[in-house]
Amino acid sequence: MKFVDQVIIKVASGKGGQGAVSFRREAMVPRGGPDGGDGGRGGSVVFLADSRLHSLLDLRFKKFYRAQDGEPGAGANSSGRDGQDLEIKVPPGTLIKDQETGEILCDMATVERFVLLEGGIGGKGNTFYKSSVHQAPTIAQKGLPGKERDIELELKLLADVGLVGLPNAGKSTFISRISQAKPKVADYPFTTLVPHLGVVRYNEEQSFVVADIPGLIEGAHQGTGLGHQFLRHVDRTRVFVHLVDATGSMGVTPLKAYKDIRRELELYDKNHEGDANFKPLSLREEIVVLTKIDAVSDEDLQNHIEDFKQVGLEVRTCSSVTGEGIKELVREMGQKVFAENG
Repeated sequence: MKFVDQVIIKVASGKGGQGAVSFRREAMVPRGGPDGGDGGRGGSVVFLADSRLHSLLDLRFKKFYRAQDGEPGAGANSSGRDGQDLEIKVPPGTLIKDQETGEILCDMATVERFVLLEGGIGGKGNTFYKSSVHQAPTIAQKGLPGKERDIELELKLLADVGLVGLPNAGKSTFISRISQAKPKVADYPFTTLVPHLGVVRYNEEQSFVVADIPGLIEGAHQGTGLGHQFLRHVDRTRVFVHLVDATGSMGVTPLKAYKDIRRELELYDKNHEGDANFKPLSLREEIVVLTKIDAVSDEDLQNHIEDFKQVGLEVRTCSSVTGEGIKELVREMGQKVFAENG
C-alpha cells in the first residue's frame, strides 16, 4: 500500500433547508392557520481518528468533500430532515491545518472526534411568524449557507521510539527483529521508502511503538534524499535509537556517520525556531548503537567504540543477524520510554 502523509482538500458543510410557507386546509375547519415547518440543519464536517488507518491514501484522489444539505420544511408543521454529517476518517496523529495560514486547527493525536465546520441552520417556517396581530404570515426564512474551507492534512506517526541513521544502517532489519513489522530488507541504499511501525513487547503488561524512519543523508533538512520527507514523523517520538553501521558501508567511518545525522537533526531544529509547540529533535533522549557487529573484527569494533568515547559518547552494540545485544537494547529502550511516561 502506498504511503501518503500530506494531502490538501476543500471541505464544505451543508446548507440549511428553507422554511415552508403553508396554511392548514381541512374540510369544516375555516380560516386554517399557518402550518409551515422549519427547514432541516445542514450536515457538519466531522473528522474521526481511526486506528485502523496508517496513511492518508484514501483522501488523495478526491479534492472536494461536501456534507449533505438540510431538507426544506413542509406543511402540517413538518420540519425538514437534517443533512447527514460528512465523516472523514484519518489516522491518529493527523494534523488538520488551515491551508492558507498554516494554523493548526486540530491534532487528531489528542482527540477522537473533531467538528471542523458546523452545518447551516435551517430556516423558520411561516408558523414561527404567527402572532396575535399577524395571523396569516406568508413569509419564511431561507436556510443559512454552509461553510467552506481549504485544509491541509499532515500525518505524523505516533511512535514512542524513532530509529534514525544513514541508509543501510540496519534499521529495517532491526525493527523486523524486535517486532512483527515486515519492511523490505536489502543491501542497497534507500531500501525503505516509507516509514514502518512496529509494536515491541517490553514485559507482560507493557509494550511500545517503534518507527523505522527512512534513511537520512547529508542535506536532508534542505530536501536532499528521502529522509526530509519523513523527519516530521519523529516530531512525536520521545526516544531516538541512532543506528550506526559498524562496517562503514556508506563509505564513512561510524563516528562521521553519526555526526552527519546529528547535524541534520540540528539543522532541522533551526528550521523550526520560533515554533512554541516544537521540541528540538537534537534534545531528545538518545541511544547510540553500532550495528552489524557480526561483520567486523573485534579489533575494528573496539576502535570504533573508542572513537565515540573520545567525544564523550557511550555506544551500545548489536547484531540483528545473530541477535547479540538485541535483548539488552530492547530493555533499555523500554526503560527510557516508560521513564518518560512516568
